[in-house]
Amino acid sequence: MFDNDEWLSQIEEKVIDPDRPIIDPHHHLWKVPELPYDLDQLLRDTGNGHNIVKTIFMECSSSYHADGPEHLRPVGETEYVAARAIESRLIAEKSGGAYIAGIIAHADLRHEALDHILDAHAKAGKGLFSGIRHAAAWDADPSQFLIPPPAPENLLTDKDFQRGVNKLGERGLPFDTWLYHHQIPAFAELARQCPNTTLVLDHFGTPISVGIYAGKQDQIFDVWKRDIAEVAKLPNTVAKLGGLAMPDNGFPWFGSDSPASSDELIEAQEHYYHHTIECFGPDRCMFESNFPVDRLSIGYRTLWNAFKKMASKYDAKAQQLMFHDTAAHIYGLD
Repeated sequence: MFDNDEWLSQIEEKVIDPDRPIIDPHHHLWKVPELPYDLDQLLRDTGNGHNIVKTIFMECSSSYHADGPEHLRPVGETEYVAARAIESRLIAEKSGGAYIAGIIAHADLRHEALDHILDAHAKAGKGLFSGIRHAAAWDADPSQFLIPPPAPENLLTDKDFQRGVNKLGERGLPFDTWLYHHQIPAFAELARQCPNTTLVLDHFGTPISVGIYAGKQDQIFDVWKRDIAEVAKLPNTVAKLGGLAMPDNGFPWFGSDSPASSDELIEAQEHYYHHTIECFGPDRCMFESNFPVDRLSIGYRTLWNAFKKMASKYDAKAQQLMFHDTAAHIYGLD
């Protein structure tokens, strides 16, 4: 499904602002034969015209240890990606291009052995361990999604979970999460309960437009707009700008005859971007690819062209923040 080069090749755009340095703060890797996206595929995308200098791997439940204590099995993913990161750094030193500079791992933040889990990730990450994501996406009808929501109901208000998020702040680690638009108020409450932890909201809080939510995009946008503004009032929150081309967002490109162009993506989605930037400010916003998931709708070069076109209305300092400096600061790469 992700090896869709022929389909994506229908859109060939000239790279905009090719010298701009970019940190891509959100991509995955997995070694699944039928859905390949490993280092070779990543470097092919990041090397396709834009000046991607660094990337940050985001946990995706891949390459876990097959045995051992359940709570430590995600450390296998960190070990796997650390090896790929070292390889990418060697390639970059020899030939230029992007390299994996940070790893966001998974841990069950409710677990009583959380300190031990975090120590294990730090050891396995070989200096690249940069934070934790514990996805909170939940819906009463999981059957309506192409990507099934992984979390139990009310995870964000669970006291043990909140204790774990606070633990990350004590260690100077950020917390990422993926959730749905109707969970954004709970995310805001989590931020209030964990004021010393930086909370990163992935994918705009995933406004859904499939299943029972189909045909309600404008109505959902109005509620989403209000909820995003409330979250942004909390100074320990940060927004990732991207991930809206996932199939469950309900835009038309997945399964269509051709992928999105940059202008088509802008026409359909820019109001989400500009509202979020207005609320959070560029110093708390970062563009993200969410590849290869968004590869189901748009090519990597095309996606970053869209970001650059949308960002052109902001001044040079703001653009530097959203394409590079915010991610470097939040994930400790500066």
